Amino acid sequence: MHYENQYLDLMRTIWSSGAARGDRTGTGTKAVFGAQMCFSLDNGAIPLLTTKRVYWKTAAREMLWFLTGDTNIRALVEQKVHIWTDWPLAKFNDETGENLDRDTFEKRIIEDDDFAEKWGDLGPVYGKQWVDWPVYDPVPDEGEGLYRKRAKGINQIEELVDSLRNNPNSRRHIFEGWNVADIDHMALPPCHKTYQFFVVDGKLTCLLYQRSCDLALGVPFNIFSAALITYMLAQQCDLQPHELIWTGGDVHLYTNHAELVEEQLSRKPSGYPRLEITRKPASIFDYTIEDFSVSEYAPQSHISAPVAV
Repeated sequence: MHYENQYLDLMRTIWSSGAARGDRTGTGTKAVFGAQMCFSLDNGAIPLLTTKRVYWKTAAREMLWFLTGDTNIRALVEQKVHIWTDWPLAKFNDETGENLDRDTFEKRIIEDDDFAEKWGDLGPVYGKQWVDWPVYDPVPDEGEGLYRKRAKGINQIEELVDSLRNNPNSRRHIFEGWNVADIDHMALPPCHKTYQFFVVDGKLTCLLYQRSCDLALGVPFNIFSAALITYMLAQQCDLQPHELIWTGGDVHLYTNHAELVEEQLSRKPSGYPRLEITRKPASIFDYTIEDFSVSEYAPQSHISAPVAV
């Protein structure tokens, strides 16, 4: 069976019998609670959907951005990556009463330092938590209950690499994005929130728990990105990438995605794309987009649909 059939089967189940639910965006969804898909990463396999084009370089650039700890969209839009722009753009238009379009907003983000600093920041999202999880220490001789934030927080990714290299049997190979204290300061709380890794016989498996899963638009990116970081970690730790296990909590399809869903379900998956990392950088933080090559990927045409903000 083609690896993509499990994704299409999940889409079909939700669309035909998912529970109708309201949502934060006011759009409306059909949803199920609790789902799982498993994808082989053996021999260069990579879970890119073939029934529509997934812009994997966009997903890879986002992953590299996460690993820098940056939380401002400027570095993304300079690379023509637009996937995070809708949230700060909506905030800008709402708070100022203006009605900028995306291109104009992004142009100002790139050209105006002060504008980018004020309106381009997303708060302490993903990468901030991954590589600089805030830590607070008691302030000595200042009374009970007083704490000072450390200049440098915990780098979960750095610690994960060290753990995979030196203690492969650990059950603590985890990095986490759900920092409860910071949730209200984020443009969007982390959807793909908890990554755990498992090593056996020199092979690396990733289990990703995703709390909120936009199956049509978000999940195709998320499964590629999770597979990609598994490949990167495996290379850095002299392991073989083996499997990605994706687990979804609230897995949903937006009701305004009918055309996308019906078109995609009419298509048949084909082909088995392969990922190659063409260089081994000095660390997990030193990869560039040029280090990744995907072959044997011949997807059917892109299917567009609106993003619910």
